[in-house]
This record gives sequence, structure tokens and C-alpha cells, in this order.
Amino acid sequence: MSRVRPEVLHLPARGGAALAPPGRHTVVVGGGIAGIAAATVLSERGVQVTLLEREPNLGGRAGGFAHRLQSGESVEMERGFHAFFRQYYNLRALLRRIDPQLSMLTQLSDYPILGPSGMLQSFRGLPKRTPLQILALTWKTPYLRLQDLLRVNGLAALEMLRFAPERTYARFDQLSAREYLDSLGFPESARRMLFDVFSHSFFNPEEQLSAAELLMSFHFYFTGNAEGLIFDVVNRPLSQALWRPFEHYLRARGVQVITSTSVNRVSRSKEGCLRVEHAGQTLEADDLVLALDVAGLKQIVARSPALSALSHVEALELTLPFAVLRLWLDRPLRADRAAFAGTTGVGLLDNISCYERFQDESAAWAKQHGGSVVELHAYAVPKDLDERAIRADLVAGLHAFYPETRDARVLDECMLLRQDCPAFPPGSHRLRPTPATALSDVTLAGDFVDVPVPCALMERATVSGFLAANTLLARQGVAPEPLHSVPQQGLLSPWSSSSTSQGRHAAAL
Repeated sequence: MSRVRPEVLHLPARGGAALAPPGRHTVVVGGGIAGIAAATVLSERGVQVTLLEREPNLGGRAGGFAHRLQSGESVEMERGFHAFFRQYYNLRALLRRIDPQLSMLTQLSDYPILGPSGMLQSFRGLPKRTPLQILALTWKTPYLRLQDLLRVNGLAALEMLRFAPERTYARFDQLSAREYLDSLGFPESARRMLFDVFSHSFFNPEEQLSAAELLMSFHFYFTGNAEGLIFDVVNRPLSQALWRPFEHYLRARGVQVITSTSVNRVSRSKEGCLRVEHAGQTLEADDLVLALDVAGLKQIVARSPALSALSHVEALELTLPFAVLRLWLDRPLRADRAAFAGTTGVGLLDNISCYERFQDESAAWAKQHGGSVVELHAYAVPKDLDERAIRADLVAGLHAFYPETRDARVLDECMLLRQDCPAFPPGSHRLRPTPATALSDVTLAGDFVDVPVPCALMERATVSGFLAANTLLARQGVAPEPLHSVPQQGLLSPWSSSSTSQGRHAAAL
């Protein structure tokens, strides 16, 4: 039980001055979570920071944008539902800069998993601690009988409690998540309700996802997590609740925030100073944080001979496209429908969100029109499907799970089809870059970056941003931003606590 306590880490090294020497200028390219995290830490320690973002607003892939309804009303659209788990310690620490009480977050009491033919799995009321929550979940799951458990591959299943970074990635990174899940021997119904929904949420199909990455995620979200299976949601549109306040926060600390601009290339002056070219202008910088998505990073590196030492990022891959369909319906969902539900076994659909249940803008619209704002999300869509076919599939899934929507009239809709999420295929872990690079004045940040603590998605983006900043600050003798983490080892890990992935990161410093 003691090994399930959160840890505080000081990376790359403990100690140092409170503030950086005056006059140092760092350019951060990318205004998503990773870039905001890096810019925040650097500016708080006295570094002059310029933040460049190609979109009109900050937030990156967690941002929002205006959508005008046919009625003329302007609403905010987002790239799918975002869950703010309690073990997102670093993201929550970042958000406390703009709201110390985190009043923009609202807890969801449950997030059921819906399967075909009325299958339902609830996570309500589970204990927080491992292994108690595992035992309780097993006991409460109607799709696991005693005879089923007797047929499960116990040694393979124990790996979910034996996570140790070096060991797990060495043994399981060459294996796909599908191969590992197949080896467990769970009955199809239990696998669908307990594992498939979880593994799909990382935007990578099981056959294209590293089993080691899956095991790390099991550890982070469930078996090594002291917070329970609880998450919060933002109760206002993301731009209003998070990113506009963050822009004000950064500007108040002297950060020059420039949006709607794209970086063309990075070069060096004769004196070796970094030169960042964007929108016909050139910024000179002592240091550079590249906090971009995979495609953006590869483009800048390819156009910048000064960044040739980063050519290994060309090996990074994108996973399949994802789809988000938001519908404004003329009638409400049934009162007992959850604000968010994972789905499995019916077409492409992976989850259903009822936005008026937790977000004020959608609630106001629903009250005015007597309807509902429903969002459908598919995490990994085959490339050969067009938008019309995807829409039809998602709507059919909605009708299957929520039959009351079959007669609803769609007053408005907005569909997104994007392909910009990182892939984590089998064998790819060794190819992932760390925040520190071979260039002493350039660091990387993003949710594809390999970091020395178990985390994923928005939390990994935050951690990578903190570490990108910490790496630059350490070279100036400045104290790092502390990192908070779930335990680095699983409850039954045979490796000592000193056996972590920190070595790879330290070697790059």
C-alpha cells in the first residue's frame, strides 16, 4: 500500500538559484499545454520568454474555436471530451496558476461503460487504493464469473501490477497491446467492457499500440494511482475557462505572446545565437523550446539545417484519424443518461458526452431550446472512410445506445476529422526523443516526448513542458519546477525504486 503514494521529483537536479540571470531570452514555439507549461516555468524564474502559436488562440489540441449555429448563435467547439483525472498532478498544478481552487473543474460521479445488448459497467463507489479497487472491480463486474477467472493467465495479468519502466519497456515494447490483451485469456465480454474501452482512449488501435505503453497507462490510471477512478471536467468552454486566462497570466509576467504566426525555420547567427524566423520576422534567442505536434516539429526540423541534430524525430509517427461529431438536438436525453459514457461494440463510436450536463454554455442553449448538446467521438477511424460514412456510423451508434434520440431532429451539427495524435507502435519507445536534446540550447515538449515519470495525454504534455524548461534552467543553475508523480514502480514490481527511466533522460542532459 505504501508504494501507491504520490512522489515528488526534482529533475534534472535538486537545488539552484530562485531566478535566472537577467537578460536571457527563450523562444517557445507552440502554445498548447506543453508550450504553456514551459513558458510558465521559465517566466516565473525570470527568463524573458516569447511564445509563438500558429492558431489564433492558445490551447493547441486541447483548445477550442468558435462555431456559428444556423440560428446565428456563436458557441465554442472543441476537439472532443477532455477528462481531468485527479492524478494529473502537474496539469492541476499548472491550472492553479490561474485558479488556485480549480473552480473551473467539476467532478463526475461516474462514467459508465456501455456495451451492446444493454451491457453496462460502472466505476462508481470503488476504493481508491490498489489492490482493493481491483478486487472490488472484479467483484462488481457482472461479466467475470469465477470459472472465467480460473481461466485467466495469471502471470500475464500480474504484469499490470509489476510495472517498472526499464523492465516493462524492455520486455513488452515489441509486443502490441492486442497481443498482450489476447494473452490474458479474459472472456470477450469482460475484455470489451474492462480493457478495450481503456486501450482505445489513447487514439491508437490495439494492434498498433505498444503493450509496454498500455501497461504504463494501466499503472498510471489504475493500478498505481492513489486517487481512484475519478475525474473532473471543465464546466465552461475550454478557451474561456483555461486558455484566455493563461494568456493573461503569461502576459502579466512579461511573456510576449504572438498568435496566428507560423515558424518557418530556425538558423544560427555567426556568433551561434539561435534565430527563429516567423511571419517575415526574425527573433534572436539564447534558448529554444519546440513544443509542437509531431507534424509541426518534423516540418521545422526539415527546414532548419541548424536543427539537423534533431533529425531523429523523422521516425515519429501519427496514429489514425479521429472524429468528433457534435449534435444540437431538439429534445433532451433521458434524465438518467450520464454526462459522459464510454461505449464499445457498436461501430466506430467510443464515447458519448452530454455537454449540457456539465458545461454552462451548452446548458444555457439546452434550456433555451428545450434540447440537448451531444458529442460523439471515435478515437481511431479507418482512413478509407469519408466524413459522410463516419457521420452515419456515429449517429447509428448514438441511436443504438440512446434510443430516445432516434426521433430527435438535429438543429445543428459540427464535425471534425483530424489526424495529428502521436502513434506509439510496438518497438517505438527507443525512438522517442526526450526533452533534453543533443543541442544544449534546444529542448522538446509534447505528449509524444519520452518523460521519466508514468503519465499520458494532457499530463504528459504538461510534464514534458516542465522538463523542457527545467533542462534549460539547470544549465543556468536555476532550481527546477518540482514534478509530482504516481509511484514509478508497480505494487508488485520486482525492481527497486532506483530502477527507473531517469537514466536515459539524465544522459541526454
